[in-house]
Amino acid sequence: MKTRFSIGVKLYIFIIITVLAAAVGTAVLAYRINANQIDRYYKQVAFDSAVNFSSLVDGNYLQKLREAAESPEYQKLRDEAEEKDDESLIQAYLEEHGLWEGYTATREQLVRYLNNMEAIKYLYIVVCGDQNADHDMYLLDDDENPIYETGYYEEREPELLGLDLTKRVEPTISTGDWGWLCSAYAPVFNSKGETICQIGCDFGMNDVMAERHRALMYQIVTAIVLTIVVLIGAVLFINRIVIKPLDSLTAEMKKFAPHKNVSYEEAGVADLNIRSRDEIEELYQGIRSMQINIIDYLNDLDELQKDKERAEEDIKTRDEKIGQISKEAYRDSLTGVGSKTAYVNKVSEINKEIEEGLKDLGIIMVDMNGLKQINDKYGHKMGDAYITGCCRLICDTFKHSPVYRIGGDEFVVILQGVDYDQRHVHIEALRKSYESSMKNEAEVPWMRYSAAVGLAELSSVDSTVDLVFKRADKAMYEDKRRIKGV
Repeated sequence: MKTRFSIGVKLYIFIIITVLAAAVGTAVLAYRINANQIDRYYKQVAFDSAVNFSSLVDGNYLQKLREAAESPEYQKLRDEAEEKDDESLIQAYLEEHGLWEGYTATREQLVRYLNNMEAIKYLYIVVCGDQNADHDMYLLDDDENPIYETGYYEEREPELLGLDLTKRVEPTISTGDWGWLCSAYAPVFNSKGETICQIGCDFGMNDVMAERHRALMYQIVTAIVLTIVVLIGAVLFINRIVIKPLDSLTAEMKKFAPHKNVSYEEAGVADLNIRSRDEIEELYQGIRSMQINIIDYLNDLDELQKDKERAEEDIKTRDEKIGQISKEAYRDSLTGVGSKTAYVNKVSEINKEIEEGLKDLGIIMVDMNGLKQINDKYGHKMGDAYITGCCRLICDTFKHSPVYRIGGDEFVVILQGVDYDQRHVHIEALRKSYESSMKNEAEVPWMRYSAAVGLAELSSVDSTVDLVFKRADKAMYEDKRRIKGV
């Protein structure tokens, strides 16, 4: 016997999964909405800060500083200054080229801006290459960094690879050696409108991310607590309105022991106080009514025995009627071929044969052309004649195979045996019959038959007739397009 899996267990599992999924889904959704709002805020503030500071610096001066920093002479001096940790070498070079005053002024301006905007963690001027660049050059930084950082080339951050920073790009939020940062870049232009460098602005996000994680944990804990509370209430509610009544009804059903000439109470007919006004009450009333009917039937069995002959005669008459009805149901009343009901039964039989190893099977799908036009123009009586004629051509071609009418203008032929062996010859013959009939302009329209024909054969991967039928139907539609010249 199979292990019993009660409806109560199923309901409990369903409720637990549903409530848990709803609670967790709501918590995650709320977290994502809140996180996205915060991210958008910081990205916008970082970008606005970068743009604001870019409007304060002198692009023409930064162009001169960039040209000096990119020169081989400066790069050689910069390497030496970094190696010796000697800022004076860079200062002397900038003074010699008339760039020192502008450098100190721009740096002081950057430091003041950075100090006034406490939320900004890093503010710097960087020369970014095109979107294919893998290195960027730092042009100017705050006073916490040595002067010889000017001209220092550093590998581009992974999140910036492939981006063209000469244009506006979406600010990024990432984590690395400097912790969580929201980074934005704004271009600096010279008097000719040329992009000289970029202002990089980084907002520290460590506190934000820590708070976000705490909020997520709080939401998860809240969701779990809420889920537990809801589940307890749901379990108690379902146990009261579903599980307990069903358990009581199951116990009462097991007590039922019908015999002849016994009372309802002696037979154990269900007697419960179920007034739930729902499906459970209907189920209870139905079971109780059935049990009462069984007892009534057993108690009336003697009387029924006396009417046995009459009952047998009634059964015989009924069976004859059923046999006649069944025979009519399996034959199409218009064409005399098999009906859709007969086809469905035949398919069930063949499916069993396929399971047992049937190899040779073909399905032919036939769909008449122009039936609607015949009905609309000449009436349904002529339409019936058109259907009968189309069907006759099918039956004349496939004399050894069953033909079924499965729709108003659709026929199916199941090929086995001789007709299957000659399937390609027969299907071409049927198509030519329809083409010849359609071209016979001497006939009235409802006797000029036309139909599209499709063939499909059982393959090794087919497990049911339906798979073959679908391919035959597809082939039929391809033939219909051929006939229409599409």
